[in-house]
Amino acid sequence: MVRKGYSEERDLVLKLWEHNFAAMRAPASGGATKRPLPDIIAGNGEIYLAIEVKTTTKEKIYIDSLQVDGLCEFSDTFGALPYIGVKFKYTKWLFLKPEDIERTKSNNFKIEKDIALEKALEIDEIVGVDKQLKF
Repeated sequence: MVRKGYSEERDLVLKLWEHNFAAMRAPASGGATKRPLPDIIAGNGEIYLAIEVKTTTKEKIYIDSLQVDGLCEFSDTFGALPYIGVKFKYTKWLFLKPEDIERTKSNNFKIEKDIALEKALEIDEIVGVDKQLKF
């Protein structure tokens, strides 16, 4: 059985390697351990990334606060920049910092496609290749 999101995680790892980042899927992410682990960790000796991956065919993604808190905890300990990497159907990879994601009334997180397209960073931005101005 292939875990949901596995091929998208592999796709993102390959894209990070194409940007000269060593990158890997964390083998025990997704609840297989009690320790906070993101889906992907990557670095190039100057920039270190911890990425929680979310994909959907819908217009919104909901994320449990424990996943985001774990991402931030891991990132603080590891010295990485934390990102939620989202891929909506027919979009490229989009990256949001945890503090830029809307909280729900139940203290979880919600990412809406139109807001992500407007506010999220692209891969060139998180790897330090390009800076876009967001208005």
